[in-house]
Amino acid sequence: MEQPINYSFIIPVYNRPKEIEELLESFLHLDWNSDYEIVIVEDGSINHSKDVVNKYADRLNISYFFKPNSGPGDSRNYGMQRAKGNYFIILDSDVLLPRQYLKEVNTYLSENFTHCFGGPDAADRSFSDLQKAINFSMTSYLTTGGIRGGDGAKKDFEPRSFNMGLSKETFEISGGFGKIHPGEDPDLVLRLRDKGYKTGLISKAYVYHKRRISWYKFYKQVNKFGQVRPILNKWHPSSRKMAYWLPSLFTIGLIISIVLSFFAIFYFIYIYLIYISLILVSSFIETKNVKVAFLTIPAVLIQFLGYGLGFIKSTIRLLLSKKQPNEIFPYLFFK
Repeated sequence: MEQPINYSFIIPVYNRPKEIEELLESFLHLDWNSDYEIVIVEDGSINHSKDVVNKYADRLNISYFFKPNSGPGDSRNYGMQRAKGNYFIILDSDVLLPRQYLKEVNTYLSENFTHCFGGPDAADRSFSDLQKAINFSMTSYLTTGGIRGGDGAKKDFEPRSFNMGLSKETFEISGGFGKIHPGEDPDLVLRLRDKGYKTGLISKAYVYHKRRISWYKFYKQVNKFGQVRPILNKWHPSSRKMAYWLPSLFTIGLIISIVLSFFAIFYFIYIYLIYISLILVSSFIETKNVKVAFLTIPAVLIQFLGYGLGFIKSTIRLLLSKKQPNEIFPYLFFK
């Protein structure tokens, strides 16, 4: 009789064979002796990853599935339906695993079992300066309050699907991820909480999040994050927090400060300059790279501007319309 596989890694991929190759290579170096499986779900890609997966088939326990394009949430559900483990670890294709990743996960769950966990993301030394700057912007306590895995995330942590664990029990009870994207991960977490399940943060189970991204793509990404949050607040009123308004208030305040400076009123712009200086110094201390530190400034401004404007736009449209969110924002939902 075969021994049951405890962990199944679920990885959707869309036209990213190079990413899959880098991720599978990192699996080879995991400090872990027990069995686990990897389930790759190709979400209707034109540039598929099957040949890459075949290269690792004799060294890793991999299953490969190809399906029509239906979005990352549905692809994760597809993979979990076919996985053999009793605990699913969901990764994005653009991450790399540190050697100790699975050992940290297993230690935590053995001592403090939780049906749903998440871990932070970090930047590897090999990443580009832009990737490091955006990583700082997305993870620093000065920008997000550490909600993606820092100290600010330990209470009411909402795991993100680039690094998320889910028990088979919770998948079967919840039905998995919904059709909204982005936002399918906090939506699932909030639905699980409504059913009485708790979430956990495993701080030491971080992944290197590569983010193949440009300034324009970064703006589009955070803008969608901002548009999605009011929808989630509408669906899950208990999740509403004043903190979600901060990027919008930051953006409005910055615009007002710039306008006032033309009338020789500089007090407010000085506050923003002090904050930007703190970002610069903090980024340099963390990355020890002058170029990355200066790139962090536009990264933070783009993050706040994109999220803030998206949040305001979505909030207003939801208030003024009687339609359902998927009718107002069809581009945020997969059919």
